[in-house]
Formats: sequence, C-alpha cells, structure tokens
Amino acid sequence: MSGSPRSEAIRAAALDLFTRLGYEATTMTDIGAAVGIRGPSLYKHVSSKQDLLVQITRSTMDDLLAAHRAAVATTDDPAERLRRATETHVRYHARHRREAFVGTRELRSLVEPHRAEVLARRAQYEACFRDLITAGVNAGRFRVASARLASYAILDLGMGVAVWFREDGEITEEAVVWEYGEIALRIVGANASR
Repeated sequence: MSGSPRSEAIRAAALDLFTRLGYEATTMTDIGAAVGIRGPSLYKHVSSKQDLLVQITRSTMDDLLAAHRAAVATTDDPAERLRRATETHVRYHARHRREAFVGTRELRSLVEPHRAEVLARRAQYEACFRDLITAGVNAGRFRVASARLASYAILDLGMGVAVWFREDGEITEEAVVWEYGEIALRIVGANASR
C-alpha cells in the first residue's frame, strides 16, 4: 500500500477497527465502510486484512527502533542513554496507544512469516534496552542481577502507559515521561557518579 491519502485513510480505519472490535471481528467490508469504499473496491488499495495488520505492526516496531536509535545517538553516558531511551519509549506509547494495543493484542493474528518477522523486531528492540543496561553495568554505573529482566520491566513501563494514559488526564505527558525515566534509572540501580 502506498502512502497516498486514501491508503493512509484505509490504514487508519483498520487501526481503529482492530482496536475497537479486534482483528478477527473486523471485516474488509467494515474497513471499506469506514472510508466510504465498498468492500470489493477496497482490494484496489490493499491486498488483504492481514496485509493491513502486518503494516500496522511492522511500522510500529520500525518507528520504535528508529526513535530509540535517535534518542541514544548523541551521548555516551550510560544513564543518560537509558533515560533518553525510556523517555522515547514512554512518549511513543502515550502518543500511539492504539498501535501499541493492536501490536500487542493482535500478534496472535499474524500469520507466518509475518509473525516471526514482527517478533524478531520486538526481540531486537528489547535487545537495544538490554545492551544499554549491560553497558551501564560494565561501566560500573548500574547494578542489576539480570539485564534482561530489567529491560523487560522498563519496556513494561511504556506498554502500561498505552493502557491508562489520556491527553486530557490529570498527569501530563511530560510529567509521565520524566518520572518513568527516573523509575527506569532506579530499576537498574543507577549510580550517578562516573
């Protein structure tokens, strides 16, 4: 599917319907109706419902990986790198709650080889956090028994935000992002001194 306005509208409708109804309960007719296209005509723009799910889950992981790389690119300090990575992770999940929800809940609906491809991207993303934590441990800045468990805990912070955060809620995005960065540093037992 190209990046045309019609294609983007179809993808947005699919995301909304997958979030509200679930992948299995959503039909191509539902997606077409949401964008004013009759079901059969929708196939001129997208090959299948599965293709839409793949696009959503793949682009979510690609966006997270790119944002992570950008967040840590300008510093070598282990604590600052982990803070920036966590803040970026949390901010993404606050701003893209539906993508996060569909990406987690509908993994089961992906067929091979797409499921393996998305799971590989998720593993790569987790490894980014684990590598940051391991580097901090090796530098004497972090103290954790398991870098993997610490990375899972930090990743869960952001994923949880996708469930409860609301733009009009009592806690601002900036406050959540800052506090979760602090929590991540506590999870790894960050030592402020070099």
